[in-house]
Amino acid sequence: MILANLRERISATDVDLVVKLLARGDPGRKLTLQRVAAGQGIDVLLDEPRLSTLLRDRPQHGSPSPALFIYVVVRHTLRAVGIDDARLSDYLGALIFEFGLRDRAHRISRSDDEVYHYLADILADVESVPGRRGFLLRAHLGNFSLWLAGIFPDYITAREERKGGPGLGYYEELGAHGFRLAAHHRLARQLDLADIYARAAESFPVIRVALNRLSDRLFFPNVATPGRLLRQVADEFRLGNEGTTQGW
Repeated sequence: MILANLRERISATDVDLVVKLLARGDPGRKLTLQRVAAGQGIDVLLDEPRLSTLLRDRPQHGSPSPALFIYVVVRHTLRAVGIDDARLSDYLGALIFEFGLRDRAHRISRSDDEVYHYLADILADVESVPGRRGFLLRAHLGNFSLWLAGIFPDYITAREERKGGPGLGYYEELGAHGFRLAAHHRLARQLDLADIYARAAESFPVIRVALNRLSDRLFFPNVATPGRLLRQVADEFRLGNEGTTQGW
């Protein structure tokens, strides 16, 4: 299952890279940053506004690990739309990291034999399966909805236009529903995930827009379609201009 543990995968080599990038060759600044990391923790440095840009520029000091890169861009993207929640960023970063591996997005856990391609199939099982598997299905309904609507909005829009498939609102509704159900499950409390699920459910539309921005700029930057433009305009109108000038 997905846990808020992506920051735990950030290595000492990653921390050294972050310090070098932010120091910009200044020995005094480097020493100060090392002291900050040792005394206050790496989160202070990971939240530096310049860091996501520095990591994306393929620095001469080396390449960031996938865990470092994904966490930083997700964290900065969410902060740009007003969601300043490091644990939620950690969870969503772990979600993107895990679901990017093979067919992991279609399974409720890495070792599960059941493959889900449609939200309706997950929802049907959610309503009939109890226990731990029922909890995993609830969480997966939220996770899979957010993965599809957040990272692949152009695909959803194209299917809606060509085949009359469900639009982004459908994914938002089912995703928030899944997270709400997961948040109220006893296992969510035992795993310290209840607050993350509740926040994800409450903020699902804003998170979806934030991940769309990340996907548009980072994963699929060379797409220019009327559907994308209409989506972007609709999202700006819906949420206002909050975060549009802060970068990510």
